[in-house]
Amino acid sequence: MKVLSRLHSVLEVLDNRHRRRALTARQGLDFASNDYLGLSQSPVLKRAAQQALDRGVPLGSGGSRLLRGNHPEHEALEQEAAAFFGTEAALFMGGGFQANQAIFSTLPAAEDLILHDALVHASAHEGMRLGRADTRAFAHNDVQAARHGIAEWRAAGGRGQIWIAVESVYSMEGDIAPLQELADLAREYGAILVVDEAHATGVFGHQGKGLAHGLKADLLTLHTCGKGLGVSGGLICGARVMIDTLINRARPFIFATAPAPFNAALVRAALRQLQTDQDLTGVARDRMRHAHAEAQRNGVPQAALNSQIIPVILGDEARTMDTAAALQAKGFDIRGIRPPTVPRGTSRLRVSITGNVDNSDITALFETLARYRKEAA
Repeated sequence: MKVLSRLHSVLEVLDNRHRRRALTARQGLDFASNDYLGLSQSPVLKRAAQQALDRGVPLGSGGSRLLRGNHPEHEALEQEAAAFFGTEAALFMGGGFQANQAIFSTLPAAEDLILHDALVHASAHEGMRLGRADTRAFAHNDVQAARHGIAEWRAAGGRGQIWIAVESVYSMEGDIAPLQELADLAREYGAILVVDEAHATGVFGHQGKGLAHGLKADLLTLHTCGKGLGVSGGLICGARVMIDTLINRARPFIFATAPAPFNAALVRAALRQLQTDQDLTGVARDRMRHAHAEAQRNGVPQAALNSQIIPVILGDEARTMDTAAALQAKGFDIRGIRPPTVPRGTSRLRVSITGNVDNSDITALFETLARYRKEAA
């Protein structure tokens, strides 16, 4: 068949560019996942799972939330999440990708502007592609560039609502958005600030509430449940009218099978753990600081030391994948990240400091990486 031949050719091109992806089993020390608190394999969630089974919580939803898929566990989670994150309402989605699709394809109107950081997640781009609003990027973490983008749009006749879309912690750079300055900008122009807290939830802010918590601005936040919270799904948190609009208009919500009530029960347990275990977030940040110190001590050429995500920029795609393979052979599960996930020429190791390693593991990783770089030079 012609189409199969064409697809084989596409894969061959990816092979030649060292960009072909493949599924590999997890093995070795976890420096690759987003399980920042180690909750996914914790006794806390295992107990919560058994308790949910004992009280008869269904393992599947059986349909969309607007049909028979709605369950008291979903509603309890949404009430608890809204209270925890300090918003009027929350909506539980199947995942963060779906949630961003729902936000950006549904809430901004055709006459509106979505002004987004150049490095926002692919899911936000997908939502914008499906939506009707005008979209413009501004240079990464550059508030003055964002201000200039608004001024240009207004000068060209734009009169609708402005939405400013950013991540609080960037998934590949590991750096942190200037949220206070962006909140000031949003207030100045009557904009709505949309903050994807995927990589901040559970790690940053009081009780792991994220970096946007407490900002004085019209705010909509996304807290994914499959990273720091250790389960799966996504929580959109904001004004009641926005949540009700998503329930009525967002296709990724209306036409998707609801997340399992069982998952909602586990997310509830994770949120409770953040509130009751005073050490959980602090220990994660201590591991992060130890990793920063070890990266510097061993002369590892990291792009930034701001969070639990440490990008080691190697540039060349083949070199990146060879280095990742060498570390994996030594027992460290680290993955290479290549274009198009990151810009050309910035292929990297994405070192993720998870709750599944300790300080001695972190030291061993950076010492091993430093030795390998010296031997390969």
